[in-house]
Parts: sequence; structure tokens; C-alpha cells
Amino acid sequence: MPRGPFGQREFRLLFLGRTTSLVGNAFANVALAFAVLDLTGSKADLGYVLAARSVPLVVFLLAGGIWSDRLPRHHVMVGSNVASGLTQVAVAALLLSGHARIWHLATLAALNGASAAFFFPASTGIVPQTVPRPMLQSANALLRLGLNSSFIGGAALGGLVVGATSPGVGIAVDAASFLLAAAFIGAMRMPAALRMEGSSFVGELREGWHEFSSRPWLWAIVAQFGVVNAVEQGAENVLGPAIAKAHFGGATGWGLILTAQSVGLIVGGLVLLRFRPDRLLLAATLGFLLTIPFLLVLSVPTALAGVVAGAAVAGIGIEVFGILWDTTIQQEIAQEKLSRVSAYDGLGSVALIPLGLAVAGPVAQAAGTRPTILGAAALSLGATLAVLLSRDVRTIRRS
Repeated sequence: MPRGPFGQREFRLLFLGRTTSLVGNAFANVALAFAVLDLTGSKADLGYVLAARSVPLVVFLLAGGIWSDRLPRHHVMVGSNVASGLTQVAVAALLLSGHARIWHLATLAALNGASAAFFFPASTGIVPQTVPRPMLQSANALLRLGLNSSFIGGAALGGLVVGATSPGVGIAVDAASFLLAAAFIGAMRMPAALRMEGSSFVGELREGWHEFSSRPWLWAIVAQFGVVNAVEQGAENVLGPAIAKAHFGGATGWGLILTAQSVGLIVGGLVLLRFRPDRLLLAATLGFLLTIPFLLVLSVPTALAGVVAGAAVAGIGIEVFGILWDTTIQQEIAQEKLSRVSAYDGLGSVALIPLGLAVAGPVAQAAGTRPTILGAAALSLGATLAVLLSRDVRTIRRS
């Protein structure tokens, strides 16, 4: 039997399920952007479609957290994957048949976001159920390493496939990946003792809020990412593809940039398989500052090689933060409350994303693309430096 997290059967199945779905998501990230741009050529329309997915994600996250603490978490993940797969089947059919309209894509994106709201808290809460506590950081690093490795091939291949065929083909691959991921997760066998039964929806919601709001380090960083995610995703996901279409050859160039970011994510994951900083949140926050150079080089834009390098550095910073953040939450929060706290974390982190996505295009059209991205970089930098004022962020140590 192999040592480490891969020695645990349930962790292996979780790893396969989460990794499989990201291959398709990498196709979808490229395909959806260029599907919208091919339909209307509007950066604002792309922002509206992406925002349509984010709004239901925000609305249903708390419900997803409660049901993920009540039910076997792998069952919640299977249901979410199946629902997401079916929405992508519909999108692919519309695109391939030539009947797609922006409102079709926005409506199906909204349904996809609603299903994802149940997946997120379940997938965070289930990790401590699959490995012993000392393996948590390694398990988180391996999960994210597997996902990001898949994303490298997926983004690069997605750019090539979409460029050679059509966005509909890329979305079809995403649909298949969701259904295959559901099969892997469905094969997990979780002990019955880990089923968490609740008393009332409101009572459990209140209990989760108390657990969340009583920890300054937790709500401070979630507030930070409420700002960071809104401005960075608006700049990168709405303006990035348009910049790539104007300067870097379209889908193929944007796929290369996303691939470079994924290489950085893998490097960050490999580093944290060995590097175990004592002050978890301090290291995580300092690591996240590596995302700022990517926005700066994208705003110019510099030559493709410079943007690719910036994306790779950003990937390292994102991964360092992500692994240490997941490990901190799983270390500090009781397992029976973990999905609810993760839901509040997710809600605060994504609440402003629809706004960021919706306004990025119009702001860029009014003020210019470069000033818009530079403004996003300034807001992200300020929000990240601000959390270092919290004593808990600077001092929480590995247990």
C-alpha cells in the first residue's frame, strides 16, 4: 500500500473525481469566452454571461453548506456534478446546432452556478474525512496539484480544439467530464458515522455564522477576497480574452496564457508538498502578492512571452495561498461545522464577482482597458496588504 494520502482509497477516488472535472472545465473556460465573442463580439456580453453563473452561486452557497453538513458529502458532490454536466450538454447542443443566443448561455450558466454552489462546500468539507489529520496539507496540495496538472493539458488542448473546431466541441468535453467525475465520486464509501444530521435550517445557519464571525482572521481574509476576486476576475476573465483576440492570436494565445498560469499552480503545489511554513496565513498572504505582476503585464500588454511569465508567477501565488488557506480552515474548524463555514467563506469570497464581471466591460469601454486593469491591480494590492494588520493573520501557527 502506498504511503501518504494516496494510500487512502477514498482520497484516491476524490482525487480522480475532482481532477477529471477540471480537464473539461479548462476546455469550457476557453470555449465559453470565444462562444460569446463569436456571437456578439462584446466584452460586456461576456461579462454578463459570467455574472449570470456567479449570482446563483452566491445565492445558494449557504444552502449548499448546510446540506453538505447534513448529508454524505460525496452524495452532494455527485448530484452537483450530474446537474452541471446536463447544463453543459444543453449549451453544447445549442452551440453545435447554431441556435445559441446570449440569453440561452446566460440562463444555462445560471443553472450551472446553482449546482456548483452545492459542490464547493461539500468538496472542502470532505477532505478531512479521507485522510488522517497530519496528512491534510499534503492531501490539499495533491488535490490541487492534480487539478492544475489536468488544467495545463486542458487549457492548451482546449485552445487548439476550439481554434480548430468550435466552442461547442469544447463545451461538450466539459459535459462529459462532469459525468465521469460523478462516477468516481459515487464510488466512494464514507462511514455512516460521518453523516451529519441537523435540527433546523435556521439553527444550523446561525451556528455556522457564529463559528465564522467569531474568528477575525477568517472574516478578514474572506472580506479581502470579496474585493480581490471581483476585480481580478473581471480584469482577467472579461478583458483577458479580448486582449488575447486583439494581440495574441485569439483562443490559442489565451489558452497558452491559462496554461502558463497552471504551470505556476503546479510549481506552487510541488513547493508545498515539502515546504511547511509555521505561520500558515502570513505565508499564504505574502504568497498571494505574486498575482499582482500578471495584471501589470496584461494591462500594457507586453509581448506574449511576458504575459505568459506573469501568468506563471501568479499561479504560484494563487496555489501557495489556496493550499495554506484550506489547511488552516480544516485545522481550525470542527469537522461537523466545516461545510457551513466553507459556505460562508465561499459566499463572502464570491459575492462581488457578478458585479466585477458585469462592470469590467463597460468600465473598460468608458475608461480604457489599461486603466481598468491597473485599477484592479491597485485594489487587489490594497486589500491584500490590509489583512496583514490582523494579528491572527500574522500569528496563527500550524498545530
